[in-house]
Amino acid sequence: MRVGIGLPNTCPGATGRLLVEWARRAEAGPYSSVGVLDRVPYVSHDPLTTLAAAAAVTSRIALVTMVVVGPLRSTALLAKQAASVDSISGGRLVLGLSIGARQDDYVVARVDHRRRGEALSEQIVDLRLAWERGAMTPQPARDGGPPILVGGLSGQSFGRMARSADGYVHGGGPPRAFAGAASRALAAWSDLERAGRPQLWGQGYFALGGTEATETGAAYLRDYYAFTGPFADRIAAGNLTTPQQVVDFVRGYEEAGCHELVLLPTVASLEQVELLAEVLSA
Repeated sequence: MRVGIGLPNTCPGATGRLLVEWARRAEAGPYSSVGVLDRVPYVSHDPLTTLAAAAAVTSRIALVTMVVVGPLRSTALLAKQAASVDSISGGRLVLGLSIGARQDDYVVARVDHRRRGEALSEQIVDLRLAWERGAMTPQPARDGGPPILVGGLSGQSFGRMARSADGYVHGGGPPRAFAGAASRALAAWSDLERAGRPQLWGQGYFALGGTEATETGAAYLRDYYAFTGPFADRIAAGNLTTPQQVVDFVRGYEEAGCHELVLLPTVASLEQVELLAEVLSA
């Protein structure tokens, strides 16, 4: 199993310069990818813009959206943005897409929340067509354009993934939660008799370095997931704050069949890149 690290593009205090230096250090570390989150009505850096900046200072690691909320964006613009990042990076973009869980994203973007699932299904097909035709996007680095991952936990989400995507991206949680979702993804893939196997990606949150990092990370997660009500405390409690927790989490995801696990920071401190690298390299 490969392990990547998130860029803190939604973390409080993250500056543009910090994000660029974070990507540079990730490239020099044991990581296979850098990932970004997506939120509109929240003080954060745009995910695709952040990955374009990361592409300029890296040459090896994959660049993945964990995820972009596809229906919030015009398909034509998303096709151009994604193809541009893929071109700038030399074919390293992995485009994770989902409908998102927050209604306020749709309110601010003035997009109909009620047909978000249907809109994403249509969007994936249209993205492929735009990249294949090449009439308005850069030439894709790979035939068919960047790999697409689809997230979600509904039956419709797994069906969408199996019909139109290259793999599945899980939204986080303990290894057993990933294992259950991965099983459903594989079943949906098999039901449609698709060749091969889907790529299975997972994610988790971490904050290493002691009490201050633990408290800062928990405060961020409670704020970021405030829309879930009391469940935000459970998400904060799942933050990986010790080396042993990281080791156990990584092992659990590997045993569950994950192909790539992206550990997302909850503290915007460059020290986190080195602290996590030390744990993964031990």
